[in-house]
Amino acid sequence: MSRAAGVAEVTDEDFAAEVIGSELPVLVEFTADWCPPCRQMAPVLSALAAEEGERLKVVQLDVDRNPGTTNAYRVLSMPTFMVFRAGEPVGSMVGARPKRRLLAEIEAAL
Repeated sequence: MSRAAGVAEVTDEDFAAEVIGSELPVLVEFTADWCPPCRQMAPVLSALAAEEGERLKVVQLDVDRNPGTTNAYRVLSMPTFMVFRAGEPVGSMVGARPKRRLLAEIEAAL
């Protein structure tokens, strides 16, 4: 998987604890090794995690290795970004985007 530095990887096994149970809002990137736009997003997610770490948790989930969570949230395209707050998905975006736009889209959930 195109891991973003400073961004944790979550799995079907720990998704409930790491995302649903998080006190901070969580931005989840549903990603895959074979997805070029996902690789483009790695530095954006790293920067976001570094700059917004006080108020936002940023994680990645590999869709190929974690079909349970992927199917539960009906994720069909990569990358899909979902924002969870208090255990509930409150926003969803599909496709690579610049950091400024991604931050603007998730701002309402923070």
